[in-house]
Amino acid sequence: MGELRIVVAGAAGRMGRMIVRAIHEAAGMTLAGALERENSPWVDHDPGPLAGCPASGLTIVTDPLPLMLNADAIIDFSSPAATVELAALAAQARIADVIGTTGLADEDLDRIDAAARHAPIVRSGNMSLGVNLLAALTRRAAAALGDEYDIEIVEMHHRMKVDAPSGTALMLGEAAAAGRGIALKSHAARGRDGVSGARRKGDIGFASLRGGTVVGDHEVVFAGEGERLSLAHHAEDRMLFAYGALKAARWAHGRKPGLYAMADVLGLKDG
Repeated sequence: MGELRIVVAGAAGRMGRMIVRAIHEAAGMTLAGALERENSPWVDHDPGPLAGCPASGLTIVTDPLPLMLNADAIIDFSSPAATVELAALAAQARIADVIGTTGLADEDLDRIDAAARHAPIVRSGNMSLGVNLLAALTRRAAAALGDEYDIEIVEMHHRMKVDAPSGTALMLGEAAAAGRGIALKSHAARGRDGVSGARRKGDIGFASLRGGTVVGDHEVVFAGEGERLSLAHHAEDRMLFAYGALKAARWAHGRKPGLYAMADVLGLKDG
């Protein structure tokens, strides 16, 4: 089997550069292309040196389809608008699509679902093994404890993060809701200010902290009468997300079309 040819979207961004470096370091993978938005100052630059690697011989471009038609997978940590367009192109090219983009709206998710009818798509708010295990534990704890325990999800990220709650926090909220057999959309409490009233039974609360250079901290608190249970994960290096994305790309390549999660990739789906 030849090397897995991967296109990186958002290649000049923080995560994009790490993914380019992870591909350079990985066995059995090669960088097949690098994408950026139209007005990026890094267009026409070689993505290798940007990622702290030797020159790749490629240049960052803005037209994705020619690259995707000659690749096996695309890894996308870009923006919601770009992500939905790239998912449609992945469906057209019939290649694996690994999506780590957060801040996706319901209509974006609907378009990704449609693309997944024609291509294998792995979408996750977090690509790390630890976080996905945390989600599995959260689901089990929520099912075991029931709504006598209040659930609060607290997350902290660096000062430059633009969306809140984080994609990971929402993923944990979905896990907690699934454990209880409820819909997160109708039970999420996002932010409290002023006289907000007593906590509504069954709600899943979210609190978002921003500051410094924090990679990502997440804690799920189950608060009951006279006791609290806390499940937490602390990310110390963004490269773990890049390694997870490569694992997802390798897993999805050649798989039948469908929408998958990192829990599928890691064998945690029934956890």
